[in-house]
Amino acid sequence: MTDSPLTCKRILCFVGDIYEDLELWYPKLRLQEAGAEVVLAGPEAGQKYDGKHGYPCVSDAAISEMNSADFDGVICPGGFMPDKLRRDPKVLSLIAEFHAAGKLVAAICHGGWMPISAKVYDGVRVTGSPGIKDDLINAGAIWEDASVVVDRHFVSSRKPDDLPDFCTGMLQVLEG
Repeated sequence: MTDSPLTCKRILCFVGDIYEDLELWYPKLRLQEAGAEVVLAGPEAGQKYDGKHGYPCVSDAAISEMNSADFDGVICPGGFMPDKLRRDPKVLSLIAEFHAAGKLVAAICHGGWMPISAKVYDGVRVTGSPGIKDDLINAGAIWEDASVVVDRHFVSSRKPDDLPDFCTGMLQVLEG
């Protein structure tokens, strides 16, 4: 797939127990289809994590071993997983580094909790699950109720039904 738009792009995607199945798999497969390499990083490398709806995912790598310089962007899927991962200092430092470098920071549904805790949303237009709307606003974000919001290198969406628009937004940012 040498002529694909995202050939040579590498994307980091977080995974952990009780991730939202579609919010991980749909973007992973869509970005791979466009030629990108997607690395699934969880608390442990080679560990099986179960999705909210029971779909398993085996991590490619450990979050602790990831380096933002090796990637062109990061995806923060939702589910219950973000509430645990946002407590990991390495997750937060990675997200902050992606932001500082102007690289893709994409979050869907409750995945927005991770960029909130990384303190990168101040003044950023975003959307997310209505359940974290107040958290987003309290973090300084500018809330919009839309299927996707793209603000510079930030892409956000509300729920699994928004995944086509979420992926389109990520592709726009990654293709420059």
